[in-house]
Amino acid sequence: MSIRNSIKIDSWQKYQEIYSYSIQENKAFWAQVAQEKIKWRAPWREVSESCFEKGHIRWFLDGKLNVSENCVDRHLESGKADQTALIWVGNHENEVRRFTFRELHAEVCRVAVALEKVGIQKGDRVVLYLPSIPELAISLLACARIGAIHSVIFGGFSAQAIQSRIHDCQAKLVITADGGFRGDKWIDLKKTIDQALALNCPSVQNVIVLSRHPNQLWKPQARDLRWEDFIHDCGTTHAAPAHDANDPLFILYTSGSTGKPKGVLHGMGGYITYASYTHEMVFQPKPSDVYWCTADLGWITGHSYLLYGPLANGITTFMYEGVPTFPDPGRFWKIIDEHQVNILYTAPTAIRILASFGDSWVKQHSRQSLRTLGTVGEPINPEAWQWYSEVVGDSRCPIVDTWWQTETGGILISPLAGITPLKPGCATYPLPGIRPQIIQDSLVIEKSWPGQMIGVYGDPERFRQTYLSRFPGVYATGDSAHKDHDGMYWIKGREDDVIKVSGHRLGTAEIESACIILDEVIESAAVGLPDEQTGESLHVFAVLKPSVLKDEALTKKVISVIRQEVGPVATPKKVHWISGLPKTRSGKIMRRVLRKIATGQHEEIGDTSSLSEPGIISQLIRELT
Repeated sequence: MSIRNSIKIDSWQKYQEIYSYSIQENKAFWAQVAQEKIKWRAPWREVSESCFEKGHIRWFLDGKLNVSENCVDRHLESGKADQTALIWVGNHENEVRRFTFRELHAEVCRVAVALEKVGIQKGDRVVLYLPSIPELAISLLACARIGAIHSVIFGGFSAQAIQSRIHDCQAKLVITADGGFRGDKWIDLKKTIDQALALNCPSVQNVIVLSRHPNQLWKPQARDLRWEDFIHDCGTTHAAPAHDANDPLFILYTSGSTGKPKGVLHGMGGYITYASYTHEMVFQPKPSDVYWCTADLGWITGHSYLLYGPLANGITTFMYEGVPTFPDPGRFWKIIDEHQVNILYTAPTAIRILASFGDSWVKQHSRQSLRTLGTVGEPINPEAWQWYSEVVGDSRCPIVDTWWQTETGGILISPLAGITPLKPGCATYPLPGIRPQIIQDSLVIEKSWPGQMIGVYGDPERFRQTYLSRFPGVYATGDSAHKDHDGMYWIKGREDDVIKVSGHRLGTAEIESACIILDEVIESAAVGLPDEQTGESLHVFAVLKPSVLKDEALTKKVISVIRQEVGPVATPKKVHWISGLPKTRSGKIMRRVLRKIATGQHEEIGDTSSLSEPGIISQLIRELT
């Protein structure tokens, strides 16, 4: 195996060289990445022992490390102790907390000691149901430190959704808060946890409760322990033990159209290697940067690119509790100026919503600190991409349009900031070490990579059946894509979102992108519904700007622009006006919910636990029936 002097990429030519090397000498490449990016306590005996046919994914066999040490401790030794590690801004203005690496280390150690004092041991599962506050990030790092497996549940999930996740992973401890702020709303988290535990969660021994609201009262249960009492007299020192590279780090649950949610399981060594490497490659951060990933820690982007990736790289990471439009649509841009944010990584949904308020909210603020913009969660339509580039980035900031999944652990296809040629709405090229292929319009990955999930928690056969059996020998992503004449990859969306009208395959992303060309439309979803004549017929669900008149003329306008942009075969059978789309917290549209409601199958919607706004279901039923 050949070893290169450097695998750092700083030019397009260097990308091409390193990519070629990473494919030809795959194990040598990943060994070099792991050596350069991660502090190991003991070396591995084999880089990888992965077999798709058996559903067996293992990286850096017998290697020893501590993920928390890699994110915090080692920066104390490298001269970064007094550098800001984490900046937190609350939902309400003037709420700011800062932690240097030294201060973050002290808090992580304190919580690690507290976890051990209440009986949490290596391998125990800890569920976190908290708002986006520093204690959530600290608790994750503390779990990683002692080897407890953390599972974050987004703070908007229902009691039933929480119960199913706690029961599936047999969590021993729950860490929650009295509640959390989301815009002008107060979310009563403690009440929801109590309801979930009343639904049969015998594995839970204790619930730690943090007070977020100064005036909020909650009724203690026998198992409850206040956060202040939990960390009391715990000290700020804790020796980080060495863990095996393939010990589980965390579980994140993803919902499916049927059946219980899948507990996506990630291991320690491969995951932190990949999160660290891809964060550096894609965003090209400078040591002094302030980097802001707007994702919630309740989904994978928050794990990889708010917490683990940037902290492993010693970069100042930014955490925000609120929403983009509170108290007004200028909040993001005000925060960027106040904290001199250099890199912004957010979702196309947020971009489209902010664009709907017009350019003036953006241009009230300078944004001169911004150098790189990123998007994540779903394919971004070219119009939103252009607005993001021209208005937010003043046509001077490269956009990294990233494609990846909860299951992949990190970015697989994306531009590298300031290096890769760009096309609006295109994910461009694979990262080094990643070899995609397209089979029957399906995007697959040929070989394992360090960030790949190591299984479905408690159900190894489900992992093999879901991801590794459809096309033997490769990982099936479940997304459709095509490759253009320049070799760039365009992600069309989930394969189950492809609409077949009279034998013609129509991608939802292309149709939805056409709708958003119209100034009147904020967001849209294209869905195929059963049709006796054509097999499926195209239905478009559109969210309009406030005060726009919903009339026949506007319906014709929507149909016309789709026919013009996509073709006559994409003529919608009907355009539905709705007040909001059913979306996951990561911004992905749950089109099956629209299908079921529009066809009157209200009782067959399936798992909706990942909806960001659970109340949207009853709202859509009223609007569509």
